Amino acid sequence: MSSENHNPNPLQPEPQVEKSSDGSPRAFGGELPSTSEAPGPPTAIEALRLVKPAVPEDLRVPWGWWDLALFTVIAAIGFLTFAFLIIAVFQTAGISRAQFHNSMKYEGLASVVAIFLVSLFLLLYLALQLRIRFGVPFWRTLRWRPLHNSNVPPRIAYLGFILGGFLLSMLVGLVSSAFTPKNKMPIEQFLQDRHTALLLLALSVTLAPFFEETIFRGYIYPVVARTFGVIPGVLFTGLLFGLMHASQLGGNLPQVALLITVGIIFTGVRAKTGSVLPGYLVHISYNSFLSIAFLIASHGLRHMPNV
Repeated sequence: MSSENHNPNPLQPEPQVEKSSDGSPRAFGGELPSTSEAPGPPTAIEALRLVKPAVPEDLRVPWGWWDLALFTVIAAIGFLTFAFLIIAVFQTAGISRAQFHNSMKYEGLASVVAIFLVSLFLLLYLALQLRIRFGVPFWRTLRWRPLHNSNVPPRIAYLGFILGGFLLSMLVGLVSSAFTPKNKMPIEQFLQDRHTALLLLALSVTLAPFFEETIFRGYIYPVVARTFGVIPGVLFTGLLFGLMHASQLGGNLPQVALLITVGIIFTGVRAKTGSVLPGYLVHISYNSFLSIAFLIASHGLRHMPNV
């Protein structure tokens, strides 16, 4: 018997081979692969799995640190631009620059309107960046997703997050009452005028939680946690959240520390659930309780109390 027809393993049948026109063997369904050809380069997805196989799915975002730096620059330019335009509108209405800067009413109203416009501008920027540059969906990529893997029914879980936000606001209020602010808090200027206070309260329970959760927990946190780990990402994002609000608190360290703790809790909910939605529910209920408490203390904004 020829050695070409010898099967070294009689328990395994020989592969069925048919002859091509030139007499060379060909497997059914196409040519036999050449063993001399080197494998092609891995695709981008395969390369990502080889380099960083341990990156959780909720941290796999297409943007990075340079995108965060660019976002910071755009946010600063946007705020300055809108602030300048708002001051110009006040001057057009007959309010001089001296009157504007000497009135906490005008400065507070201008600040609230500027924050509102900048927030909308930055959300539009993110939507365009994700859709045009990265070609990914806005909501799903920023982790605005419902809970699927919870051990309890989603409705019960959502209700628990809302209740947690109320309890957190009560706890923060009790702890904060034990520390009298040493410095005057700039946020007080927002509450000197009834219309400005009403606009601020409406902003705090509508746009502010959505914007801040999208930016801090949806856009910033994944990059930090992917680079340094989940726990450092939670701590850093919460720290950044508190420091971004420190200017409104006049540098009063106990109040700033409490807000940093709140930011860490919000980010911890995002890290635990893998979704921005639960943290948003905690955030909006937290702000809502503070707003309701202020409305009660001010008798429906008829008597403006101290902050």
